[in-house]
Amino acid sequence: MILGLHHAQITIPIGAEEEGKQFYCDLLGLEEIEKPDSLKGRGGFWLKVGDREVHVGTEDGFDRLLTKAHLAYLVDDISYWKNVLEKQGIKPIGGVPIPGFVRFEFKDPFGNRVEMIQEI
Repeated sequence: MILGLHHAQITIPIGAEEEGKQFYCDLLGLEEIEKPDSLKGRGGFWLKVGDREVHVGTEDGFDRLLTKAHLAYLVDDISYWKNVLEKQGIKPIGGVPIPGFVRFEFKDPFGNRVEMIQEI
């Protein structure tokens, strides 16, 4: 029996951890959590998102702009996040409407697709 979702993983280029932390921790305000010692040598970092985790791994040779794969962050004020991102020069991308939600997508500094979604 599957009990729930423990974590999801995205990737950034090898060696881009500091830029990744600036975006995900400083700009988006996500909390970095410590990786187990056995995994620290693999690069990347882990984040706490609500009661789940996002693992940011490192990987080269992958064109993130060609995939629909993404994480969707549930927010309580989508206008706030749209403004924060636009002030950083990040352009929101319109998405297909989903009944009961307002949402937008954007690309992180590494080309990963990201969604912000708010229940209405």
